[in-house]
Amino acid sequence: MPYPIEDKLVVAVSSTVLFDLSHEHGIYLDEGLDAFRAYQRAHRHDLPRPGAGFPFIKRLLRLNGLAAEDEHPVEVVILSRYHADDGVRVMDAVREYGLDISRAFFMAGGKPYPYMASVNAALYLSTSDEQVREAVAAGFPAGHVLPLAPGAAEAESAGDDELRLAFDFDGVLAGDEAERVFKAHNDLAEFQRHELANRAKPLSAGPLAPLLHRFSHLQQLDAKRAAAGEKRMLRVAIVTARSAPAHDRLVTTLSALGLEADEVFLLGGIEKKRVLDILKPHIFFDDQLSHLAGVSGTTPCAHIPFGIANPPPAAGTGA
Repeated sequence: MPYPIEDKLVVAVSSTVLFDLSHEHGIYLDEGLDAFRAYQRAHRHDLPRPGAGFPFIKRLLRLNGLAAEDEHPVEVVILSRYHADDGVRVMDAVREYGLDISRAFFMAGGKPYPYMASVNAALYLSTSDEQVREAVAAGFPAGHVLPLAPGAAEAESAGDDELRLAFDFDGVLAGDEAERVFKAHNDLAEFQRHELANRAKPLSAGPLAPLLHRFSHLQQLDAKRAAAGEKRMLRVAIVTARSAPAHDRLVTTLSALGLEADEVFLLGGIEKKRVLDILKPHIFFDDQLSHLAGVSGTTPCAHIPFGIANPPPAAGTGA
C-alpha cells in the first residue's frame, strides 16, 4: 500500500542542486531574467550535467527498493524559483536521467522553503546561501549545497548502489549548547570537563535530527536485507571533531533522540578530509564552513548555517 506523504521521508531540492545550471545562472546575473528565460527555451532539449546534489538524490531514490514495489517510502520534491515554462527543461532532464520525481513547485521568483511543510519535507537543499540562511533562521531544516569540482558529480562507482551519508554532530544532529561552551572558554580541556560532567544529559535535537530519524525505518529495512545476505544500500556515519571523553555525551544524545549511525569517527581535531576521502559519502552535512573548505571540491557537501558557529551578519553589512 502506498505511503501517504505524511509518512514518507521527503527531501526538497532546488533545480540547481540536481543539475549544473551555473552557466545559465551567469546569463541571469550578466544579462537579466529575459535573457535567462530565452536561453532556457532555446536550449530546452540540451541535457544539463548533474549538479552537486545529483549523486545523493539519485541514490536516495534508490532506497525505495528497500520496500514493497508499490510503497515508495522516499520522495524528492523540486522547490524551484524558476517560472513554470523554464522548469520544463528541468523536468525533461529528470525524465532523461531516470529520476523518479513527479512533484515540482515552480514559483516564478518566490521563496521556495515555506512550502516545505506542504510536502512534509525533512530537508531543503539549495545552492543559494541566502535562501538557506533565511530558511534556517525561520526554523526550517536546510542546507547550502557547495560547488563540486567539474565532473565530480558524474563520477559514479560502477556496481555500487549504496547511499553513504555523513553528518557532523554538534550544530547538525545535536543542538549547539556544547559548542557555545567551547566558544565561551576557547579551551579544549574545559570543554572536555564540561562534557564529562554532563555525559548523562542529552543535548537538544539539532536541525537535521528529524531527517536522520526518518531514515530509521529505512535503516531497519536495510538491516533485514543485509541479514539475508543482500548488499547494504544505506550507511550513516558521524564525523565529528569530538574525542574521548566527550564521546559519552554523543552516545547519550543519539540514544535519547532515537538516532543510529553505522560508523562514528571521533577525530579530536584531525582534518575531516582525511576520513571523508576514504569514506566517500554522497553528502556530508556540517555547520562550519571551515570544516568544508578543503572537502567540498571532491565530496558533495551541505553547509547547515545553524547556531553559534553561524552568527547573523552585523547590522548594516548588507550581507
